[in-house]
Amino acid sequence: MLRTFGVVLATTTLTLAGWAGTLTGAQAQPAPAATPTPGPTYTCPPALPVSGQFLSATTTSITIRYSMLLSPPCGYDPPITVVLFASREDATAWRNPVASAVSGPERYGDLTVGGLTPDSEYWFRFSAGDKHDPYVVSGPVRTLAVSSAACQATVTIDNRWTGGYAATVSVRNTSQQTLNGWQVTWRWSGDERISALWNGVASTSGADVTVRNASYNGTLTPGGGTTFGMLVWTSAVTGGLTLTCGR
Repeated sequence: MLRTFGVVLATTTLTLAGWAGTLTGAQAQPAPAATPTPGPTYTCPPALPVSGQFLSATTTSITIRYSMLLSPPCGYDPPITVVLFASREDATAWRNPVASAVSGPERYGDLTVGGLTPDSEYWFRFSAGDKHDPYVVSGPVRTLAVSSAACQATVTIDNRWTGGYAATVSVRNTSQQTLNGWQVTWRWSGDERISALWNGVASTSGADVTVRNASYNGTLTPGGGTTFGMLVWTSAVTGGLTLTCGR
């Protein structure tokens, strides 16, 4: 009787020990997976990804100088397209484009858009691939009017004083061909005389004055321009000069 009870007790002890081992294993939990640490967020510099400026015009074309300042993800890769619109409203809304030109692989350069209407205003924007640049809306830029004159000259009085003034004359090629040499003529209305002149060569005959280009500024591309300046002595306050520009 005692032997039987001992066997039963031993068996029960082994069973409990086995159950306790099983319970201990069930309570063990797998180690949690490590949470990946997020990488730093790339911040784009505070700069426009592309810039453009009007360079020159003819009666039927406009040339824009562009520069792609940033690469993706903050900017664009070439080629880039300059797109012209007939109004600022259309340009802002990216609707009704009237003409465009596509660059080569260069990140900066000049783009000429042709097939335009003489003496008309345009606004320009940029796109690259399927992306419309959201920042640059520039204009208006204007094509030249149809004119028989090869060039146009305008005068600006920079400063006046008793006995004279300083003036700047702007010369612009209004033809569709490169201008190799120009001259500006006018007639004095009183006792004016040139005391100093730069960026040009002056000659006079009585009250008539002719200023020709210097050796370094006589070649003007269509729509291109240059300036010359002068100091003028006079005993009276005079009005503006009537200038004629030609080859």
